[in-house]
Formats: sequence, structure tokens, C-alpha cells
Amino acid sequence: MSDRTGIFEGSDPFAIAQSWLAEAEASEPNDPNAIALSTVDADGMPNARMVLLKEIEGREAASGGAFLFYTNYGSVKAQEIEAAGKAAFVMHWKSLRRQIRVRGLVHREDGVQADDYYRSRSLKSRLGAWASAQSQPLASRGALMADVAKITATKGTNPARPPFWGGFRIVPTEIEFWADGAFRLHDRFRWTRDDMTSQWQITRLNP
Repeated sequence: MSDRTGIFEGSDPFAIAQSWLAEAEASEPNDPNAIALSTVDADGMPNARMVLLKEIEGREAASGGAFLFYTNYGSVKAQEIEAAGKAAFVMHWKSLRRQIRVRGLVHREDGVQADDYYRSRSLKSRLGAWASAQSQPLASRGALMADVAKITATKGTNPARPPFWGGFRIVPTEIEFWADGAFRLHDRFRWTRDDMTSQWQITRLNP
């Protein structure tokens, strides 16, 4: 596409996303990797919440390119993801006036890669993952801290990754790159494909 130049240029959408995130890491004051993750429940009612994206895998990865985050598999978002097998998210950076929208299929990452990421977290975060029954009712913060203390006493200083905690890999069928334009004449390019083996189709969209 002749007019897809500058920040939109390239044949690999994952490389573009990685480049944009790297720029945001230098300019965004807090959590440049935050995404608004959307799922739907059994009745089709949508849900959205902020989570932290931990990796953008390039197309050379075994996944062929994906967006990876971690959570408690007992959480509402995890249950909705596993029921539907699909999810969407948006990353928005005020400092860059850009955003990326993604929709795709979701698969668990609960192997070595999840173990490695879990070990990279602070000890308190690792113990907190054990203590929190995420999304379930909680009597008080004191009750949560008491659970953390119990876990600390039983799991020690090198806890293994909980079997109910791990990653989700979103393998996109659609990615949209958006950049702010003067007078609301924004630039938008949508990348779509039918499945993971198909070639990307790129379309410029009206603002």
C-alpha cells in the first residue's frame, strides 16, 4: 500500500506493535503495556478490564505472532476467555496519540514459559498469586493479608507457580493501528486474516 509509510510501514504487524510499545515505554508515565481486555459471558454480556501485556511475540515465534498476558485461571476473565476461545483488547497511549486494537483466538500458556515468567516476579507477587482467589468475594483486606501470611509460612521463599495461574496467548485475526490526525482526520490501517496460515490483508479505514 503506497501511502502506508512512517510509523505504519512494514510487512510484519507484530514488529510494528513492538516498535510502538518501545516508543511508549520511553514516553508514557505509567504502565505503557496496559491493555483494556474485553471478553463476553455466557449471555453475550461484554466485560472489560485493564491488564498488563507481558510480551508481544514476533512472527518468528512458535505461535507465529501473539500477545501474551498472565492471570488467575479461576478469574472471571479467564473463565469467559476459555468458554469463548476469543478475546479483544485495545492499547492506547496518550503520550503518542496512538492505539492498537486486536481481536483473536486465545490459548493457554501454562508451560515452561509461564514458569519462567512467574519466577521473574517479586516474591510478594508470587505469594499473592497463591493467596488471591481472584474475582471471588472477599470478607476484608485483613482476611486477604492473613491468607498471604499463611501462604508465606507454607510456601517459603521460592514458591512454585500455582496450577491455577498462568498465561493466555492472543493470536490475532485482526489488528488495527490508529494514529491521531489533525482535525480528527486520523490514520487507521486494519490488518485481517481468515486464519493463522493466511496472508494478512491490509485496508486503510476512514477516520
